[in-house]
Amino acid sequence: MAPPTITGLRGTGQLSTVTLDWTPVPWATVVDHYAVYVASGSTWTLAGKTVYPRFVHRKLGFTAVTRSYRVVAVDAAGNSSAPSRTVAVANKTSVTVSGRPIARVGYYDGKGEFALTPNRSADYLATFPNDVDYTYGVSVRDRDWCYLQPGPSDKWAGSKNHRVRFRFNLAARPTTDLDLALWLIDSHASLAGSALLSVNGTQLERIAFANGATKGSTLNDSTLPGSPLKPSYIERPLPRRLFKVGQNFVDLYKDTGSWIAFDAFGIYARS
Repeated sequence: MAPPTITGLRGTGQLSTVTLDWTPVPWATVVDHYAVYVASGSTWTLAGKTVYPRFVHRKLGFTAVTRSYRVVAVDAAGNSSAPSRTVAVANKTSVTVSGRPIARVGYYDGKGEFALTPNRSADYLATFPNDVDYTYGVSVRDRDWCYLQPGPSDKWAGSKNHRVRFRFNLAARPTTDLDLALWLIDSHASLAGSALLSVNGTQLERIAFANGATKGSTLNDSTLPGSPLKPSYIERPLPRRLFKVGQNFVDLYKDTGSWIAFDAFGIYARS
């Protein structure tokens, strides 16, 4: 007898990913796995398999594309359920695609091309005794911005809180909100922690980081085939009222957990 049809399928789009959830098959049915199928046209292909009632479809790019998904339950004998109902989900468009860069450090290319990369974290305290204070247009990317931002769990960085400050100039006050694009090539596998985000001294929110692979402290290229790194992408609106003519600064103050490894950090205007 075939397993019952999956119900409750729903999806949420994020940057470069779509997350699917559904109601698990009752325990009375022995399910070997769930097969997730995707179509961006009329052809269905296998996106992946999972033993859990959740699946993350990754590496979808940074321009929104709507895809259709359905899930099939497969038992130990290889019997498949009828497909679930179809849900249409779009990944999100990045502000690095839709917006206009005002100031940034790094290239949003899956690589960490900064000071001390890829494995000189032990030199952090000597190189950045007062943490990173970077001025766009003046500072030098591979000298003045560290590839890692440590946290209080990192003994090699003094087991204390650490801040990065990113300074940039505005010729006029923005007429719309700006956006932060903070991309990481990796983070600590279990202690990625969080950081406080501030603009010109006004605290906005606490950003929680996804746990990574703990390989970004010694490797700096997530685009290589078979790379163990786990990139993540954080984009946040920055209220226009907080900005002024002249120099502005955005702070990321890491007061919990361990390190994060940067891909790029930038401020974008909305087109």
